[in-house]
Amino acid sequence: MMTKPEIFGFSPDEKYATSVAYFSMEFAVDQALKTYSGGLGFLAGSHMRSAYEFKQNLLGIGILWKYGYYDQTRDSEGLMKTTFIKKEYTFLKDTGIIFTVRVHDAPVQVKAYLLHPETFGTAPLFLLSTDIKENDELSRSITHYLYDPNEASRIAQTIVLGIGGASLLDILGLAPDVYHMNEGHALSLNFYLYAKYKSLEEVRKRVVFTTHTPEMAGNESHKYSLLKEMSFFYHLQEHEVKSLLGLAGDQFNYTLAALKFSGKANGVSRLHGKVAQQMWGGNPGICDIIPITNAQNKNYWKDAPLDNAIAVGDDQAIIRRKKEMKRELFKVVADQCGKLFDENILTIVWARRFTGYKRADLLMADWARFISLLNQTNRPVQLIWAGKPYPRDEQSIGLFNQIITSAQPFARCAVLTGYELQLSALLKKGSDVWLNNPRLYHEASGTSGMTAAMNGSINLSMPDGWVPEFARDKDNCFLIQPAPDTLSEVEKDVHENRNLMDTLENVVLPMYYDHPEQWLAILKKAATDIVPNFESGRLANEYYTKMYNGNK
Repeated sequence: MMTKPEIFGFSPDEKYATSVAYFSMEFAVDQALKTYSGGLGFLAGSHMRSAYEFKQNLLGIGILWKYGYYDQTRDSEGLMKTTFIKKEYTFLKDTGIIFTVRVHDAPVQVKAYLLHPETFGTAPLFLLSTDIKENDELSRSITHYLYDPNEASRIAQTIVLGIGGASLLDILGLAPDVYHMNEGHALSLNFYLYAKYKSLEEVRKRVVFTTHTPEMAGNESHKYSLLKEMSFFYHLQEHEVKSLLGLAGDQFNYTLAALKFSGKANGVSRLHGKVAQQMWGGNPGICDIIPITNAQNKNYWKDAPLDNAIAVGDDQAIIRRKKEMKRELFKVVADQCGKLFDENILTIVWARRFTGYKRADLLMADWARFISLLNQTNRPVQLIWAGKPYPRDEQSIGLFNQIITSAQPFARCAVLTGYELQLSALLKKGSDVWLNNPRLYHEASGTSGMTAAMNGSINLSMPDGWVPEFARDKDNCFLIQPAPDTLSEVEKDVHENRNLMDTLENVVLPMYYDHPEQWLAILKKAATDIVPNFESGRLANEYYTKMYNGNK
């Protein structure tokens, strides 16, 4: 059995005496460890880094994905394709622990690996794998692909994370005061805890939950009959689950069940907290949903020379360093796209998880006006897109490739592949403007703009997610005026494209080229305003004060 000093490598600070196990399907802690797809993982990674910096009594439970999410590459025509490449990690510690979890009423062997805190500067992280010789090929495949498209495989993954993670803690002799579910993927752990404590109230004393999406399609649900067949409910029968949680119908919704199992829950921005309450508040027996806005770890994301220049107000050093960072990004543009970008030209980046409501193509909605923007010579613009669609989302992959095709003829437009931590950092450091234009009320938080602001990139954004808590138009960002709620979705897209282009042409471009002192003032104000409210040290402490300590 591993001892706590072996796991942590340090003594947790007495201020954080409450012990926490943090369950997440994704952790983005370093480019070298491919255990994430997007924002959920970025958030978890920053949380783990700040927990380490504060020496909090917290450890992570995740899954070691053999093929990661996927590798985003290009085909012979330069269009995006998905590639699955086996990952190897010599820096993970083999704990020697192998234990059994029942999946589909059959034994599956699970092996535990440890990412030691000192490796990447994170709280300790246990990663579970079924890809071991003790299993047959079907069982081995459970931990092959993050968000496997096969429904039974997805359920099996949640069983390994939830029941497997809780089982591992018992094997280690650790009894956390709090089990934190970062999204509903670890929900099965509650059935394990219920079998252990025989009381819903005892489970609620120990469990907290973070919900991340206002998209109903993003809140996972499956048929009770399939979940029972898969052993998701541990020792409970379907009717016992319904009776325990006061549920009915044929579909079991992970988010709703998590809200009933938890003592406390949170949305990931103030706006999302309200939306989540509207979505779920009408259901009896759910816990309180409070807002704890997402945040990102500045020590990981910042560029030290730029940060120092901003701190001392050295405008020439800011300008000089920003151009240096742009040149680093433009090396990637040249390598991937064969286009030479200019560090003196305003550079706009749209980069995030690639899905419909985020509207990657909004800039192009009025094609004639888009061409006019690109053809400007007195105030030129460079545009870069990047992001990863879900590997089986043909519609989003089609949109990604459509943007590649549309951008290809233009010397100042580029679409980059390989959107992971490393490229994300280059884009934030090398952009002048960070564009964020989701459909209003669809973005729960959207944290990429936080790290952009830390690196001298000014947000041009819809007032969604975290942005209303930060934004002061033309003071620390540029806001896109939303369309009236009464309009249809198509009409909103037209309206908001017009507002976006008006803001670019009438505010952003004139300020960048004609009033650089105003531009620098906004850049510096954004970098100052982003800390501490949107730095993950605030988030890590807020979870302790509002969720963990209050749930003991």
